[in-house]
Amino acid sequence: MRTVELLCSAELEEAVREAWDRLAAAGLPSLARHPHPTNRPHLTLASVDEFPPGAEQRLADLCDAALPLPVRLDRVAVLDGSAPLVWLLRPTPQLTALHGAVWDVLAGAPGPQPWHLPGRWVPHLSLALRFRDADRRRARAVTGPERPGGEFVAARSYDSDTRTVHELTPACPHPGP
Repeated sequence: MRTVELLCSAELEEAVREAWDRLAAAGLPSLARHPHPTNRPHLTLASVDEFPPGAEQRLADLCDAALPLPVRLDRVAVLDGSAPLVWLLRPTPQLTALHGAVWDVLAGAPGPQPWHLPGRWVPHLSLALRFRDADRRRARAVTGPERPGGEFVAARSYDSDTRTVHELTPACPHPGP
């Protein structure tokens, strides 16, 4: 499997990691406990079995032109009742357009994961996997009422066969005043 993921600005990544730590400290499931070196807050735009020929460079060019993208987090939710605990994102027109353009590049790619397809995609940052809906209220209390904002500043692709990350774009420099 190959993914297309957006990475958070340092401030937004710190806010998500702090929520991971608070969940773990409260004895709740948390991605803070996931030890793989590629584990970091990210937004998955697409997931397919493999990229079509030439797609990686086209995705890199697309993401490079779109980043940085502002983002604001919304409420904490459990997807599908007993699945990931996530921080939902407020999708902007720019983010929705990038998502659609990524899928235009991946049209015809084998094994598209349906939950990332346009019309089904729920933009979010994951906080924990295999989370029980019954613990959602407690998780919301632990993560706190803040709705951090920030930017997506880089793009990467995760290869599940090799468990490695490929940079699609370097981190964007922060725009000056």
